[in-house]
Amino acid sequence: MTRTRALTEYGPLVLFFLSNLAFGIMPATGVLVAATVVAVGFAMWRERRVPWLPVIGAVMVSVFGGLTLTFDDAFFLKIKPTVASLLSAAALAVGLLLGRNLLKVLLGSMLDLDERGWRNLTFYWIGLFVVLAVANELAWRSLSTDGWVTFKAFGLTGIAIVGSIGATPLIRQARRDE
Repeated sequence: MTRTRALTEYGPLVLFFLSNLAFGIMPATGVLVAATVVAVGFAMWRERRVPWLPVIGAVMVSVFGGLTLTFDDAFFLKIKPTVASLLSAAALAVGLLLGRNLLKVLLGSMLDLDERGWRNLTFYWIGLFVVLAVANELAWRSLSTDGWVTFKAFGLTGIAIVGSIGATPLIRQARRDE
């Protein structure tokens, strides 16, 4: 991952975490929305293309962040990771049911896997998205708002990173012989 990509993907999250520590959840939510929109705009300018997954993420952050600020209720921001994870899992599952592997569509230019490998990797990611959703639900329902912000910044990110690394054996096993 390049430094620019890491900055645009994790920069808004770090700013959210630090803003929450300094000013509380409502100002931090505004910072998160603004930083996410700026980061995606920068990524579009830098890459000279529309990075669809970050754009979708920015829309989700803007909608749930906007609801949080409008209603002065952190509930909306707290459920955003759950909703985003479950929507991702559902999109992958529906794609499989319709005979269109969305993970292959998204990552096919980066990975050369056989069809069984794409299917197995898709099931793996469906499971990982469900784990992320359940972890977020447990966290926001049992932790203070500050505790949840820390979990969102480090716990969910950590689960996603470990989960991504955990997919490596599936990918290696399913690579087409070159």
